[in-house]
Amino acid sequence: MELEKLLDLVGLEKPSDDSLLIEAFTHSSYANEHHTNCNERLEFLGDAVLELCMSTYLYGSISKDEGVLTQKRAQAVREEALDIYASKINLQDYLLLGKGEEKTGGRSNKAIIADAFEAFLGAIYLTYGFDKARMVFGKLVLPYIDETAVIKDYKSIFQEEIQSEKRNIEYKIVSETGPTHDRLFAAEVYIDGLVYGHGSGKTKKEAEQMAAKEALLKRAK
Repeated sequence: MELEKLLDLVGLEKPSDDSLLIEAFTHSSYANEHHTNCNERLEFLGDAVLELCMSTYLYGSISKDEGVLTQKRAQAVREEALDIYASKINLQDYLLLGKGEEKTGGRSNKAIIADAFEAFLGAIYLTYGFDKARMVFGKLVLPYIDETAVIKDYKSIFQEEIQSEKRNIEYKIVSETGPTHDRLFAAEVYIDGLVYGHGSGKTKKEAEQMAAKEALLKRAK
């Protein structure tokens, strides 16, 4: 893995211990085959780092209420947006995938790429500190936020419609199938306790988005 090239792109020097950075790109399929750590814990941490950086940026740049800020943050940190940011550094080239995942197109899987992007931020935070993580955020995210504006956020659109009618909305993950490295989630969205849309995807978020999309199409008929 040519970490020096990637780190140079984001303005960081190679640390004496790069184990966490390597772990950030280690998918569970590779970890299972090589008996090492995968990037899931770093993804969890990186998600929080990303949200804090984005929240701080939006708070300082947009004079809107909490609802607007929350919606803009959700749009800018969703899976499709992370895929955009990751593409700017060809992050997919650094992924460590198991043989099966590699054969089935894991290197172009948006969910895997998005998870690795968050894990990368988490590893940067632990290795270099928050100031460096925020610096990388400024290089990889802020210049491309406008590109995320065209991403359709079906959940937000559906939420606005339902809230305007003062009705209750709820999402449920109703099933998970497939092996650990290739899960398929099924979701349902409810309005006032009644099923209104179904959806499936490689992540829970994607499944919920597809459920919201179906519900919107149903309401448009």
